[in-house]
Amino acid sequence: MRFLKPALVILALLLVAGAVARTVFSVQIGEMVFRSAVKKNVGRNALADPPDGLTVVLVGTGSPLPDPNRAGPMTVVAAGDRVFIIDAGAGSGRKFGEFALPWGRVEAAFLTHFHSDHIDGLGEVMLQHWAAGGADTPLALYGPHGVQRIADGFNEAYALDATYRIAHHGADVVPPSGAGMEAFPFLTNGAATRVYERDGLTVTAVPVDHSPVEPAVAYRFDYKGRSVTISGDTVKNEALIGLARDTDVLVHEALNDEMVGEIANQLETLGARRLEKIMHDIPDYHTSPVGAAEAAQEAGAGLLVFTHIVPAQPSRILYPAFMKGTKKAFDGPILMGEDGMAFVLPAGSSKIERKRLD
Repeated sequence: MRFLKPALVILALLLVAGAVARTVFSVQIGEMVFRSAVKKNVGRNALADPPDGLTVVLVGTGSPLPDPNRAGPMTVVAAGDRVFIIDAGAGSGRKFGEFALPWGRVEAAFLTHFHSDHIDGLGEVMLQHWAAGGADTPLALYGPHGVQRIADGFNEAYALDATYRIAHHGADVVPPSGAGMEAFPFLTNGAATRVYERDGLTVTAVPVDHSPVEPAVAYRFDYKGRSVTISGDTVKNEALIGLARDTDVLVHEALNDEMVGEIANQLETLGARRLEKIMHDIPDYHTSPVGAAEAAQEAGAGLLVFTHIVPAQPSRILYPAFMKGTKKAFDGPILMGEDGMAFVLPAGSSKIERKRLD
């Protein structure tokens, strides 16, 4: 015991010395940490050594409802080193950069439909494609009929911004020819339609049911024998099931109507009639987790991943309740999508490799 007091004195002195050092050298410590972070992160490319096959990244898995852990909907599909963006919800452009995805490799963006939560991050996407990616041609924006209005609107809204950046940085750094977006509208005519085909990659779209939102489509990406299907927003849909036949990964929206119902009941108790009405309305044009699982089973998908999560799931403790009943509906693996999840589908293989982007 007689050695205990000196040891405690020494420990206390060390703690005091450490606190004093942090106070005296706080600027130097901060500068050192910042320099280290810059070296580690600036210029990093999460797809610097892409596999020969498909890479699927969940950049944003959220919805219009506030969720501190999820940006608005965006899924990225890379075919080799060529990057494609599907939808661009709020905050997804920032998450794209946070996950060190390469703006300079973005070949095109696709919209599933024109609900605000799927397009409200599009301005950031087209800006970064130009300024960070160094594009000398506008961002190619594919979508069903109406996509021209979306592109025209964003181009007009960002027109003054483009002049400021050219004046500030110079045309050599931000080529005027690369600003904005160019729309490539397509019609599905009620059936599966090939909307993009280049260098071994095929993108097929089908109309889905998100009524009264029309048009709305789902997409399938096929490359070197691997595939991913992205539902967009829809009720359980036979056309989507046909599109997803034997797909490796089905990225499907999911709304838990029981949880949304709990929110609606509480809003009713509070007398918030307008918000209560919205909560009562939204289940009728989305798919439940069990419905998505049934679709995956009927399609023979290899992996089901939930995105566009409604309502917000701020803790993983909630995941089992959100996915209740799904394992009985689908005998394959099911994952609750989170921002930064990635799936690698190597060509010539049936493997699905899971990883996380930091």
